Amino acid sequence: MIFMADAELVRVLDYILNRSDANSIEAIAAAVVRRKRDLSLFGSAGLPDPKRWAQKVSSEININASLEGIRNTVRNMVSEMLKREAPELSDEQREELLNAWVPDQREANNAAGASKQLPSDVLATMVHQFIAFSTGTMTPKEDAALRKELGAWPERYWESFPPLIRSLITDYLNGTVSEEEFASKLRTGLQMVSKS
Repeated sequence: MIFMADAELVRVLDYILNRSDANSIEAIAAAVVRRKRDLSLFGSAGLPDPKRWAQKVSSEININASLEGIRNTVRNMVSEMLKREAPELSDEQREELLNAWVPDQREANNAAGASKQLPSDVLATMVHQFIAFSTGTMTPKEDAALRKELGAWPERYWESFPPLIRSLITDYLNGTVSEEEFASKLRTGLQMVSKS
């Protein structure tokens, strides 16, 4: 059976096959990996992206209600969704995500001065470097290069990790979770704490 490809797909394939250079191929490969991850986390199960869903729900709630009432309603809805859709997360991890997505008034005020979130690919690289350093598998050359560029990079990385990621790293380094379980939870955690 022959399927007709849509025009956009044909243009993309033409670009990849006939006009892209090595740098373009790397960017395309990274985009494909990210899209596959997103689909495996949310799309294939028919689940909405939790961050977008929380933002959409909060924008649809009655505008005449009090701000605190809206915030509480959205927090409750997101909390229930997290319990239902991500049962593998601990109560502490769910609370951290809830505060990141729908902060209560105190959290919102504290977050006003907080630094911007890092992209998930940057955060993933930092986590892997931190784990390699912490487990003694990082080469001295890589450690020296990072220290030359960033100074006390392990401390700077740790401070820049969102609480959920810190919790996952701690669980892994303490042996509470296996490497496979850590990798799975890290993928989910990175998606949840990073900007889309």
